[in-house]
Order: sequence, then C-alpha cells, then structure tokens
Amino acid sequence: MTAQLTTEFILRLFAAAIMGGVIGMERGYRAKEAGFRTHFLVALGSAIFMILSQYGFESLLTQTRASGLNVRLDPSRIAAQVVSGIGFIGAGTIIFQKHVVRGLTTAAGLWVTSAIGMTCGAGLYTLAIASTVMVLICLEILNLFMKKFGMRNVSVTFSTDSINDVRQALDKMRSDGIAIDSYNLREMVEGTSSNYVVSLELNVKRNKYESLVFSMMEELDGVKIESIE
Repeated sequence: MTAQLTTEFILRLFAAAIMGGVIGMERGYRAKEAGFRTHFLVALGSAIFMILSQYGFESLLTQTRASGLNVRLDPSRIAAQVVSGIGFIGAGTIIFQKHVVRGLTTAAGLWVTSAIGMTCGAGLYTLAIASTVMVLICLEILNLFMKKFGMRNVSVTFSTDSINDVRQALDKMRSDGIAIDSYNLREMVEGTSSNYVVSLELNVKRNKYESLVFSMMEELDGVKIESIE
C-alpha cells in the first residue's frame, strides 16, 4: 500500500468522523440517547469497514494470482454487514415507555450516520456532505416547523380530593382540543377522606404544551399537578 493511498484512507476516515460528529452534536444538544461520541464512532467505524471491504484483501488477491489461482472476492461483503449490524446499536436507543415509543429518530439518525460513514469510506465526499446537510435540515429546520404545528404525546398525573374536579379537568382538556388517549383513575382512601389520582396520556399541540400546565393550575384550584412528561 502506497503512502499516497494511505493518506487518502486517513482523509476518508477523518471526513466520516467529522460528519458523524456534526450530526452527533445536534443530537447531544437535544439531550438524546446517542450524542456526539456515538455518532462519531459509528461513522468512523462504518468508514473503516468500507475501506477494509474494498481494499483489505488486495495482498491476498495478488498472491493468489501470482500462484496461478483465480480467486474472486466480493468487495461489498463486509460493508453489507454494517447495514444490518447497525440495527443492534439503533435498537438500544429505542425506549418503550408508558405506551409511547421514544428514540426512533435517534435510531434512524445512527442508521443514516452509518451510511454517511460508508459513503466517505468509498471516497464519495460530495454525496456524504449533501447527505449530512439534509440530515441536519431534517433534524433542525423541520423540528422548528413541528414545534409550531406538530403534536406531541404528554403524560400527566394530577391529584384532587373531589371527583368533580376530575370531571372539570377532563372537560377543560377536551374543550381546548386536547385528545385524551387514555386515563387511569385511582381513589386513595385515608380515613374518612378520599384523594383521586389521575394519570393521563394526551396528544397536545407542541405550542400548547406549557400553557396546558399553567391553565390547569390557575383555573382549577383543587387540582395538584404531580408530574408531566
């Protein structure tokens, strides 16, 4: 392997790591499960596997041809395993919590980051840069659009000592256009008094997320917010 070819490989690895790191910085800024280091390593590892798959067995081919043997190797065999192997890492970022699946976007980002790393490993820098820009557009610019017009799932738990307050809270949410996916009502009896604990799964417009909590606290005096996620 010539020094010029080695320098080219190092440049490919460097480009893959930088592009993966840029995507990882955005995920880290959003406090997601996989951040800078994970995306950096995924892109770097994918580029290494791509280079190894393409050039790692050149010496073996040279030796076998010199001995009169006709040996053929599939240059995509190692790179193809990266596509399926990255699924194990992506699965680790997906969390099923309270009937809601979280982490799918981060898992998809790792998958695309792996593809970008492989693209850099193949020396297709323009394609890799364009893909990185499109990923950042999807994660950041579209995120601003979704904040204004999109919906998000919210888990709310509140308590009250009056069943009428529960009805009023539910009626208020429905009148505000909040979709109630499910709710659970528990009655806690302490001596002669009762306390009602309500757990809700809501679909709320993202721009109404914060106002939901404050309006409930201001308009419903008997309602105490326990948690909101």
